[in-house]
Amino acid sequence: MTQREQWGSRLGFILAAVGSAIGLGNIWRFPYMAYENGGGAFLIPYLFAMLTAGIPFMILEFTLGHRFRGSAPKALASIGRRWEWLGWIQVMVATTIAVYYVAVVGWTISYTGFALSGAWGEDPKAFFFGEFLGLTSGALELGSLRPTILGAVALAWAVTWLACVSGVRAGIERAGKVLMPVLFLLVLVFTLRVVWLDGAAQGVNWLFTPDFSRLTDYRVWVAAYGQIFFTLSVGFAIMIAYSSYLPARSDINNNAFMTVFINCGFSMLAGVMIFSVLGYMAARQGVPLSEVAGGGVGLAFVTIPTAINLMPMPVFFGTLFFLSLTMAGMSSHISIVEACISAFMDKFGWSRKTTATSLCLAGFVISSVFCLGGGLYVLDIVDHFANNLGILGVALAEIFLLSWLCRLEVVREHANSVSEFAVGAWWTICLRYLSVGILALLVVLNLYGDLTAPYGGYGSTELLAYGWTVIAACVLLGLALRATSGRPGFAVKHDASLRGES
Repeated sequence: MTQREQWGSRLGFILAAVGSAIGLGNIWRFPYMAYENGGGAFLIPYLFAMLTAGIPFMILEFTLGHRFRGSAPKALASIGRRWEWLGWIQVMVATTIAVYYVAVVGWTISYTGFALSGAWGEDPKAFFFGEFLGLTSGALELGSLRPTILGAVALAWAVTWLACVSGVRAGIERAGKVLMPVLFLLVLVFTLRVVWLDGAAQGVNWLFTPDFSRLTDYRVWVAAYGQIFFTLSVGFAIMIAYSSYLPARSDINNNAFMTVFINCGFSMLAGVMIFSVLGYMAARQGVPLSEVAGGGVGLAFVTIPTAINLMPMPVFFGTLFFLSLTMAGMSSHISIVEACISAFMDKFGWSRKTTATSLCLAGFVISSVFCLGGGLYVLDIVDHFANNLGILGVALAEIFLLSWLCRLEVVREHANSVSEFAVGAWWTICLRYLSVGILALLVVLNLYGDLTAPYGGYGSTELLAYGWTVIAACVLLGLALRATSGRPGFAVKHDASLRGES
């Protein structure tokens, strides 16, 4: 058996893990979530969720990967052969996210070029939905292929392939050491400039002015936990794969704390950046900030370009902003694809080159669906189901398995044995009760919402075709891969101590 690859340095691992956690959602989701849920008061449940769910879950996944030296399917199969299916469903959810997330990365690549010439013109909304996306009338009308988007998506897949095929140390770690410092520098430069614009202070005040009355609303707390689970890349195979490349002596607890703190700190910096821009935009247009604030793709590709048109040096601001989005998106996409590559290499013994090339080519072919005129509709539906049912569902199953059907104390002992400082019983309590309870509530609420009211006003046929079918496919393919024979020795050393057996 060939020796498993390892990170070249602790810094390389931290940057790669942070690169996975920091993605497009940190820039366009967190600021709006905070704004909608009490402003500065939202930071209280957000930080509480970070300490009681984010850090414990990160330690759990770092420990699983480090202890069992394998991807999610191998790690879970090492606990018990019957649990391998859960790891494969996590990989299938990750695969689903990889093929549509890259489309959004392709948009950011295209817009980086558009920023140099101001191609979106005086009406960024019409440009984005019309000239750029060629948006059709609905999800069932896919329309024609958009060559500009297809080319950008091909470039994104090529960069991901190059990073993954080059290996952990020479490819993924090196990419993290470039992408993360550049991302932080770009965002910092952008933020330091926009906070001095007229109206920027008003925007930041809007974001962080606390509405403490919202703290009695359970939905704010649910939103805070949901944001933590979404933003940290936990629960769908990535962090288990990344930590499996750690050397034997690795400070798991400290690494987890640093990864989570850096991710959440970046989210707050992004919040200052975005709301400084929105405050300036509101001041220039003479409208309340509530009329320009928003989240998601509309914020990134319509609202911000509109604000950039009003700024001094629009080419500078536009290029800086969309280059930042590209850096964040690429680092996350590389990690998602690597989680899938690691699983197939473990199971079937394929070479890294064969696995990376096959998965990236197949991923590119599937991603072409999102380069069609109706691609935005399909992406919206798939993203909703993959996040609200896929990620949260498998995260709940993983924590429930480890917390209630296994001896979580054994996991904690392993993490403490290789770390500079130990975590106590609070860690077990947070995972066993708080994380399981909140995740169960999130899954039930999301499932109830999707069964009682059609998401986004889409028709039942569209939701069935692109939403429920994708979730069912993830489950069925996960079960099929569990039943498939792999190479001899895959996860044969079951960890009886974790199951409470002597």
